[in-house]
Amino acid sequence: MGGWGAWTLTILGLCVFEVVSSLDNAVVNADVLATMSEKWRRRFIVWGILFAVFIVRGMLPWAIIWAMNPALGPWGAFMASFRANDPIVRESIERSKPLLLIGGGLFLVLLFFHWLFLEDKRFGLPGERFFSQQGAWFFAVASLVLSGTIWFALKKDPMMAFSAALGSSAFFITYGFKEYAEKAETRLTGTRSEISDLSKFLYLQVLDATFSIDGVLGAFAFTMSVPLILLGNGLGAMVVRDLTVRGVSRIKNYAYLKNGAMYSILCLGGFMIAESFGHEIPDWIAPVVTLTVVGYFFHKSIRQRGAATPQDPPAAQGSHE
Repeated sequence: MGGWGAWTLTILGLCVFEVVSSLDNAVVNADVLATMSEKWRRRFIVWGILFAVFIVRGMLPWAIIWAMNPALGPWGAFMASFRANDPIVRESIERSKPLLLIGGGLFLVLLFFHWLFLEDKRFGLPGERFFSQQGAWFFAVASLVLSGTIWFALKKDPMMAFSAALGSSAFFITYGFKEYAEKAETRLTGTRSEISDLSKFLYLQVLDATFSIDGVLGAFAFTMSVPLILLGNGLGAMVVRDLTVRGVSRIKNYAYLKNGAMYSILCLGGFMIAESFGHEIPDWIAPVVTLTVVGYFFHKSIRQRGAATPQDPPAAQGSHE
């Protein structure tokens, strides 16, 4: 598959992945927005979209390419983002590709195991309940995954091992901030909160930047083309922002979408790590897997909603169909 068909499939996969991987962000944003004035909500829509789509999701891929190719310099890395067919640029990016893929892939794999062991969830597949009851084992599993990845990476390239360690560090730094954000949300959404709307607005921008790391790193499993990443992730971010403001409660009715996001994240992380070790993964695999996995859990969510009746009590957290 090539040309417009491949580009369309990639953009669609990126858009869907961005939407489903940002569900938590949308819910938190909606809770905080509910305590803000109408004027600041409008500012969040206009300036928030500008910041989320064009700055965060635009700057992160460029910064990552620059970090992986420091010889290009900031302007060279920016130009490389839009002329990847240049032989010199292509050679530079191909040389750094394993470093980017192994770090980003390990980040996504740890993200999945964190969800599997520690996060509250609706149980969508057999076995999830068991793992959620073994939360203390997350840190052991994360350590073994990191140690194993570094061990095999050292045999190929010491810099790959260092990149894997950076991916692990990025995960724990990011999710340390998210843990803090959950506590801060309670203070921000209190009915008697004296925190200004400006402070809440700035908090949401920082939080959005943190949550966007998942989507940007996962995007490299779809393509190394920054324009496609910008378009796909940007469209997804705009959809999430619209849902945040207008209908995030509808997302909560689809109980298993988060499950679909996390299983697609595991697959994408696995693809990235495999590619970093030289295994060729066709470009169409990542979007097809993402659409299939998310589609399955979306269908499962619809069936779960259809099976419920108005007299049914809300499903308990951690229930399994």
